[in-house]
Amino acid sequence: MTAAADSPVARAQARLLDSWYRPRPDALATALRPLAALYGALQRRDRRQREQQALRRPQPTCPVLVVGNLVLGGAGKTPTAIALVQALRAAGHRPGVVSRGYGRLHAALAEVTPESDPRQVGDEPLLIRRRTGVPVVVGRDRVAAALALQREHPEVDLIVADDGLQHRQLRRDVELLVFDERGIGNGLLLPAGPLREPFGPAPGPNALVLYNHDRASTPWPGAVARRRLTGAWLLDRWLAGAGDAPQPLSALRGRPLLAMAGIAVPERFFAALVAAGLQIERLPLPDHHAYGDTAPWPAGTREVITTEKDAVKLGAWAGRDVAVWVVGLDLELPADFVAALLARLPRAPAP
Repeated sequence: MTAAADSPVARAQARLLDSWYRPRPDALATALRPLAALYGALQRRDRRQREQQALRRPQPTCPVLVVGNLVLGGAGKTPTAIALVQALRAAGHRPGVVSRGYGRLHAALAEVTPESDPRQVGDEPLLIRRRTGVPVVVGRDRVAAALALQREHPEVDLIVADDGLQHRQLRRDVELLVFDERGIGNGLLLPAGPLREPFGPAPGPNALVLYNHDRASTPWPGAVARRRLTGAWLLDRWLAGAGDAPQPLSALRGRPLLAMAGIAVPERFFAALVAAGLQIERLPLPDHHAYGDTAPWPAGTREVITTEKDAVKLGAWAGRDVAVWVVGLDLELPADFVAALLARLPRAPAP
């Protein structure tokens, strides 16, 4: 939901998020527990129905790796999916990706190309396609998307389902559960807490856990990935995929920059820029923010620095008077985690 930062809706959203991510339930969370119990009952029934439907539907013939999280909102799934695809390709696999394409204007199946309109395919699938070069198909029905991906790209030997954890109609061979520094918050189900499904004593037998923070944020054992800002490109060069080496962030030090981020946790991006020694003014925007025809920055802005997820939607502003810098983010997966993942998958076919 998009709301002005000072609107009643935005203040209510901020209050709810603050309640969710306290170590223990506060008064608001306690008041919402009856609704959370109802949500839990409905979620269990829906899961059973979807798993039964999966048994009756044709499924992909290649292995499926689902990437998702237990909490509402972003936990770094897209950078994780990009890093996974890169690791799988390095191991000899030929992966493809399916995704819902959150925020797109229609629900029909669509293949993503580097020139796709993000309004038609979603910002995250477009970013995955641009960063990895592998086939990407979007659709609300993940099974239909996976079958379409195999039909159009028979060379694909492994499907990565981005943000597909709760889409139980799609059979999966491995689940990758992603957590950020917020963990599971107060541990309650929606709307009393951030959980989409209950947090049990251990992950499922076919699940791996990855923390994209500097330490584990839940009791579950898992690997810890390293986040790294790669540098900055001017927007027109980044959109063109020119292959230029990025400018080191140190080259932007001492210049007043408007840092703009329409992601789930904008402060994470801002803090990384400050840690890199940059002088920024913050402009947080709602996750998946839809940029319109008017300039998204205040009049008089000279330089903007933003995320790749935002950059895929800023094509109309490339080459304008305002210099827009796009900062890349890489996730470094531990070698033992990659080995554990590959051990759960069939061996890549010989070249």
